[in-house]
Amino acid sequence: MDRLSNMLSSLKNASMAGKKVVETRYSKECEEVAKVLKEKGFLESVKVFKPEKTTVKRLHIELAIDDNVFALTEARRVSKPGRRIYRGADEIGTFKRGFGVMVVSTSKGIMSSTEARKKKIGGEIICEVY
Repeated sequence: MDRLSNMLSSLKNASMAGKKVVETRYSKECEEVAKVLKEKGFLESVKVFKPEKTTVKRLHIELAIDDNVFALTEARRVSKPGRRIYRGADEIGTFKRGFGVMVVSTSKGIMSSTEARKKKIGGEIICEVY
């Protein structure tokens, strides 16, 4: 199972169903992507916790709401385990005219496409959120 794809589809489904909170299984990659989405205003909070009597960590994610409308309306995985998509720094452009965000995995860590462009670093395009 691809945990990041599961997290993205859970976020998208929660926003369509009108639910503010999502809990999903933890992975370092999911946590870093969620932190980037929080910086860009799509999520309100990201917390890592471990339920009692279990050994598995989980992520508690709250979606951001602006004027009774969820900030996140669509989340799509671009680079999949079966087909990786890489772009150079000069090939990373804006997404949805600046209203969306592409999350990029670079040699300096996971960051948004605008930050990767500023630092002139290319990498793997993980997902697109708008």
